[in-house]
Amino acid sequence: MDKWLPTRYLAFVLCLLVFVLALAGWRYGAANQLLAIVAGVLVAIGVADLAQKKSTLRRNYPILSHIRFFFEDVRPMLRQYVVESDNEEVPFSHVQRAIVKQRAKNELDVRPFGSELDMYAERYEWINHSLAPSVIDSHDFRIDIGGPQCARPYSASVFNISAMSFGSLSPNAILALNEGARRGRFYHDTGEGSLSPYHRQNGGDIVWELGSGYFGACERAGVFSAERFAEKAVLEQVKMIEIKLSQGAKPGHGGVLPAPKVSAEIALTRGVPMGEDCISPSRHSAFDTPEGLLHFVATLRELSGGKPTGFKLAVGHPWEWFGIAKAMTTTGILPDFIVVDGGEGGTGAAPLEFTDHVGAPLREALMLVHNTLVGLSLRDRIRIGASGKVITAIDLARTLALGADWCNAARGFMFALGCIQSQSCHTDRCPTGIATQDKGRWRKLDVPDKAARVASFHENTLKALKDLIQASGLNHPTELGPEHLIRRVSGNEVRSLAALYRFLEPGELLAGVPEHAVFQRFWAASRPDTFAAPTELSARRATKLR
Repeated sequence: MDKWLPTRYLAFVLCLLVFVLALAGWRYGAANQLLAIVAGVLVAIGVADLAQKKSTLRRNYPILSHIRFFFEDVRPMLRQYVVESDNEEVPFSHVQRAIVKQRAKNELDVRPFGSELDMYAERYEWINHSLAPSVIDSHDFRIDIGGPQCARPYSASVFNISAMSFGSLSPNAILALNEGARRGRFYHDTGEGSLSPYHRQNGGDIVWELGSGYFGACERAGVFSAERFAEKAVLEQVKMIEIKLSQGAKPGHGGVLPAPKVSAEIALTRGVPMGEDCISPSRHSAFDTPEGLLHFVATLRELSGGKPTGFKLAVGHPWEWFGIAKAMTTTGILPDFIVVDGGEGGTGAAPLEFTDHVGAPLREALMLVHNTLVGLSLRDRIRIGASGKVITAIDLARTLALGADWCNAARGFMFALGCIQSQSCHTDRCPTGIATQDKGRWRKLDVPDKAARVASFHENTLKALKDLIQASGLNHPTELGPEHLIRRVSGNEVRSLAALYRFLEPGELLAGVPEHAVFQRFWAASRPDTFAAPTELSARRATKLR
């Protein structure tokens, strides 16, 4: 039935049919007249839904969508008295989604009557304020990315769009995100699906992510082509190059785009043949050691004309990260940046076990990377980005205080586009036209309207960050440190993050192994020439029967 009459239009068609029949029987009594009036009103609503461009949901589900809007309106009451807390995150709470919507629409985002949070519950956090607040002229906080080996540094916003590929997101979603990034002067990460025409059309700043498939820069999926990479990497719109080692949603896991979904457009964008599964391997073929990774960084930086080049990873085995850090000292090659992706990151589809139980959460992963670079006296030459459920200004502030220079967000910007967290990204039936390749759905996502919302969400979030920075008596987010964030660890005990976690001193790793459990356990055993586990761990594994 969905082929000739999509079920999402069924309510509209039934109302139209009832209206016609009731109208034909108008002269036979008041019941028919009343039915014709009611059905006529519903038909008018359906026509208005199909004609307007502000809401993709209304265009895809005429009349039916208003049922959702009704429950959205009464939802606070139902949740308060019947269901659950507004602050329960599954995976994002109603409060989190509401604040994005309000800031994206430039609506009032203040809260009445005080906090609904339990400030005496464990893990409650706050930021310390100053009795001498600062005054900051602009909320457009920026940082320069590009180390001593970079010829073309990039001035980046402290808040940007994280990696989401064309193919996972619809063409109109990509267009709206990139136009929003252009208006707000922040960057848009391509994801590993390559640089599509939709990324380029509006001219917003691009970070080109290369995953293990090297899409857009491959001879075939998984085989890197320097020539094809250079063609796109030198484009003015491409500001930085990011090698994806792993992502928080499914670290250590490859991916497959089934052959039926590999359209001519996707095949052309990724540089793969139509009619075949598009495979993203679980590991890279261009290198297989930490030192090999850094030589690959140097190669891409040279081929791109000296643009900032780095890598993204979800932290797993500590010795592998330590091996990369040691390789920086043995090769003398430094990445310009590292993006740390927390295990709480999301994706369109991932196995349950990977979503819930693989990869270090952002805070621990970020601190390990930050501490290592500080301990090697490299932190001032390598920038750190971070991503993983960053939605509000306090999320930004906390992440920057723990060691990041900037933050990326994916799902936050999806909410700005109109995502309703229906969690149907993997079905190709996204009701808002964002995570689908169904033309009947994504064409109804109005690009100009949603681009404005993306830009407004970014701007209003940074304005909120500016207010926090001023309240703390600081002048820029880079001044935030772990001493500014306080966490309750019990009903009657609190700790600053500086006291709660061990932070290394500059050069501490050069002088010896610090008193830090992970460094003491794995630092000495890690090697720059291999990702292999330390010998003692391999020996322990060998004790098991095969």
